[in-house]
Amino acid sequence: MAGTDEQPRGRRRLRYRGTHPRRFEEKYKELNPDLYPDELEKVIGRGQTPAGTHRPICLREVVRLLDPHPGEVGLDATLGYGGHAQEILRHLEPAGRLFAIDVDPIELPRTEKRLRALGFGPDRLQIRRLSFAGIAGLLPEAGGPFAFALADLGVSSMQLDDPKRGFTYRLDGPLDLRFNPGRGRPASALLADLSEDELAALLEAGADEPRARDLARAIHGQTVATTRQLAAIVHRVLTTGAAPAPPAAAETRQSLQRVFQALRLAVNDELRALQRFLELLPTCLEPGGRAAILAFHSGEDRLVKRAFLSGFREGIYEDIASEPLRPTAEERRSNPRAASAKLRWALRASGA
Repeated sequence: MAGTDEQPRGRRRLRYRGTHPRRFEEKYKELNPDLYPDELEKVIGRGQTPAGTHRPICLREVVRLLDPHPGEVGLDATLGYGGHAQEILRHLEPAGRLFAIDVDPIELPRTEKRLRALGFGPDRLQIRRLSFAGIAGLLPEAGGPFAFALADLGVSSMQLDDPKRGFTYRLDGPLDLRFNPGRGRPASALLADLSEDELAALLEAGADEPRARDLARAIHGQTVATTRQLAAIVHRVLTTGAAPAPPAAAETRQSLQRVFQALRLAVNDELRALQRFLELLPTCLEPGGRAAILAFHSGEDRLVKRAFLSGFREGIYEDIASEPLRPTAEERRSNPRAASAKLRWALRASGA
């Protein structure tokens, strides 16, 4: 079927309006990078992320901080598209191993297929569909604590770009927002169950949204089944009766981003999962082990900062980032989705 990974060369191309495909499923070249590698280079050259892919953020910085060596065993706790893992594995050659986990049952098989095709077999790359809570269970198979661990938090471009996942206001689709669609409740069901006060608190805590109360009042009691329906309500609240003038388009986009972000964090219970990961991390690192965490939300970054600082004061970590590293100006221009990233690191105490 056109627009899937199985799109063969030679089949009559998918028909769409205009000269360029706009809908996710119409971008058959981007969705088949093995057949159309030149198309991906063109899209990246425009400062965009090709549909169905993800560009690893702060890649050079992550590899430098984790400093993977040949023969070491490490953990990628958020495999995603596998961009960080692919580069880390090259540094582990010839005998090192990487354990990689993710909770997304849709993207994980695709990533595994892609990495296996690049020559990373099970002897070098162990992939598990697993949450943060299960990382300690990997230690017996790994032969003990890991030499390094990486967590790239937040949502991936593959999830954002697929309208069926409901992660963005830019595309119309079911208001879902779950990393694992087979577990928990979609965002539409969450909205139906929350009181107005609970929704306002969620928007304030999960997104620092200044219009949280007004938005909660407008959303509460409505049937909101799609991303477009939610976006329309947010837009109406921000532009109706605004004084002295309606907000600029950029301000409206920021509020839309904050609302969807807050719902995603709540639906997937991301902050609680991150807290559990930070609690387990020290026991999963060998003495001298390195940790790097990429955060994209102020709440996530605060949790990481506090956990690393607390561990440093208790002697669990012998060194930590005093300030987060940020993507370079060049990377932000090339990949605007990197703009909000903050990278923190910690070094496990050698004698701990």
